[in-house]
Amino acid sequence: MYAIVRIRGGVNTRPEIKDTLDMLRINRVNHCVVLKEDPHYRGMIQVVKDYVAWGTVGDETLAMLLEKRGRLSGNRRLSDQYVKENSSYGSIKEFAKAVDAGNASLKDLGIKPVFRLHPPRKGFKSTKKTAQQGGVLGFHEAIEDVISKMR
Repeated sequence: MYAIVRIRGGVNTRPEIKDTLDMLRINRVNHCVVLKEDPHYRGMIQVVKDYVAWGTVGDETLAMLLEKRGRLSGNRRLSDQYVKENSSYGSIKEFAKAVDAGNASLKDLGIKPVFRLHPPRKGFKSTKKTAQQGGVLGFHEAIEDVISKMR
């Protein structure tokens, strides 16, 4: 699965990039979405690569996102009890493994698709350079590091 975190704002952004960010549902800075690995999403990520940090995410990081930032309708927190009552999974970690494997989706439990993260602790190195140049934009081998700074 891909985790995409919006890093830069929308001032002076080309309309096609704004539209793609809207289609990905990342409307604000420090918002994160988790999407399945699909060539269509990969093409959309290539369009917005200068505004987001992205990478492949494992089930441990997905479970951490769901525990700390997962929200239901009415801005209620996601809990193990809710997952146990409304699905066949016993905990958030089991549900995260099923989502990562493709056996379940966030829609099954009514979880909001956007995770609102904190600004990163100790800040970003650079929001104008790619990860390969020492910044934070673009593809990350370890997107877990970026997400854990923003937990």
